[in-house]
Amino acid sequence: MPRSPGVPTPDALEARIAELRAAVRRAMATGDRRGARELRADLRLAERQWDEAVLGDAEAPAGTADPDSGSDADGAGTGARRDGRGERPERGLLPVREQVHQALTLLGAPSAPKLVGSVYAAFFPGEIAGARLTSLRRDEERSFRTAPYARPFYLCAALTADLLAPARGLLTVSTWPLENRIVGPLSPRTDFLTSAIRLAEHAGRGTPSPDVQRLLWRFASNIPGTATGTVGTVDPADLAEAARAELEVHRDPDRRRREEAAGRARIRLDDAERLFGSRLRALHASGTPGRRRATPGERDR
Repeated sequence: MPRSPGVPTPDALEARIAELRAAVRRAMATGDRRGARELRADLRLAERQWDEAVLGDAEAPAGTADPDSGSDADGAGTGARRDGRGERPERGLLPVREQVHQALTLLGAPSAPKLVGSVYAAFFPGEIAGARLTSLRRDEERSFRTAPYARPFYLCAALTADLLAPARGLLTVSTWPLENRIVGPLSPRTDFLTSAIRLAEHAGRGTPSPDVQRLLWRFASNIPGTATGTVGTVDPADLAEAARAELEVHRDPDRRRREEAAGRARIRLDDAERLFGSRLRALHASGTPGRRRATPGERDR
């Protein structure tokens, strides 16, 4: 398809994204949080433009664009995009990393590959091949270390709040704030509730498909006072309301732990380790600086 005059090319957008990422880091380093927020808004716009330029939006029905979804054609809230007969296409056409990115963006919190696959199957056309997820994060880390920030986003590990090491079996997106990519003792529950709210809100924008209803029911069955209707179905609004009520109980203590860990990560980890975790050393859980013990590998150097 010919490109309209004045529309940036994907290469130009990738260069713009790299510049904005560097500018955001500089603003945060100097304590300019307001400037960083403004730059982040520009960065999100550039990333959406990149998605449109590379993926296209021909399949997106008018009015379905969602600025929080990371994609203009995600079909969220109605179960999936449909063809002219109201049937789901047999197979998605996106690369697996794009599929995972869409599902994680919808979930909005560190998530296990199995949940990522279930969300994609319910809300988007096609399925994510489970075997491809096994090596995905390693491939992403290898790509980042080879050419840092060459891509608009990376699929990376959640970091444990105590050691800032990769959390086993949890995927995140590099463009999320560092605090959102760290998991502490309360994080599994707060992330579960956060995802429940986001999925329910998206589903509530239309008529949920049976696949979406089944997924929401799985969340509702683990949130007290939600699964009160017919077995296998739940009102998205009721699910979101119950999840918000419980989230209020856990949100602040979980956020404090994550912010403390994020502060240590910004001081002690390099760019790659902030995305994929520290593998060489255990970092102090306290916020006060201190000496650490050298690992056997470091003592041998």
